[in-house]
Amino acid sequence: MGGIPLPGELGEHARGILAGQVKPVPARDAATVALLREGSGAVEVYLLRRKASMAFAAGAYVFPGGSLDPRDADQAIAWSGPSPAAWGEVFRADERTARGLVCAAVRETFEESGVLLAGTPTGSVVADTTGDDWEADRLALIDRTLSFADFLGRRGLVLRSDLLRPWAHWITPEVESRRFDTRFFVAALPSGQRTRDVGGEADEVLWARPADVITRAAEGQIFLMPPTHRTLGELAAYEKVADVLATEREIVTFMPRIAEVDGEMRIVLDDGYRFGGV
Repeated sequence: MGGIPLPGELGEHARGILAGQVKPVPARDAATVALLREGSGAVEVYLLRRKASMAFAAGAYVFPGGSLDPRDADQAIAWSGPSPAAWGEVFRADERTARGLVCAAVRETFEESGVLLAGTPTGSVVADTTGDDWEADRLALIDRTLSFADFLGRRGLVLRSDLLRPWAHWITPEVESRRFDTRFFVAALPSGQRTRDVGGEADEVLWARPADVITRAAEGQIFLMPPTHRTLGELAAYEKVADVLATEREIVTFMPRIAEVDGEMRIVLDDGYRFGGV
């Protein structure tokens, strides 16, 4: 059985959880988006590297995303596309949570890449978000002085939930001190828009073929969290973004569990997934 070893105090903490002596930290709802574009003969995906100073997933290459802002569930947010209720059915969430998840996915993607999955009520999609006024709004969203509803309303825009597709659902293992209940989405880079190195929680960004990213991780050049690694492995099978978006996914919830393997505490998945060869 593969998995990630839990040495020292972390292993003892895991034993305490298994024994019912320690209560796991609750998982916070979160959303993340694998942003895709056409490459040379394969799909390319956008990734950012979290700063080494970050408390969670420091140094890891991840998709844009983050936890829900309570205001993400605001019904005042202008909306176009599949309803919150429809998203709730896909992700097995109540309507309010589903609304927050989709809004967080769009908001976080804009905050962390500069790409906005929104458009006008007439059906067009925003084509350019690179001006100084857009940057001022992006920074205001990050520091929470501007709500997503006010941001869209002031610009006469609607959230385009039809630009997103559901992909996966991962919950952080119970042994972790910071836990997230994360729904994964995929989306195509809108025509005319481009990603930017926007800083903040990241110190590097890149576009790359999923298979190349996995190879770099296997060679020890970069660090990937297990959900990111598995998602990249799934996306590596596609040559066209349209094929990814057309894929019908049954959303299965994965939560790596704590187990004792040959006297050593480990994080494992029930299907024997080896966390990128660990």
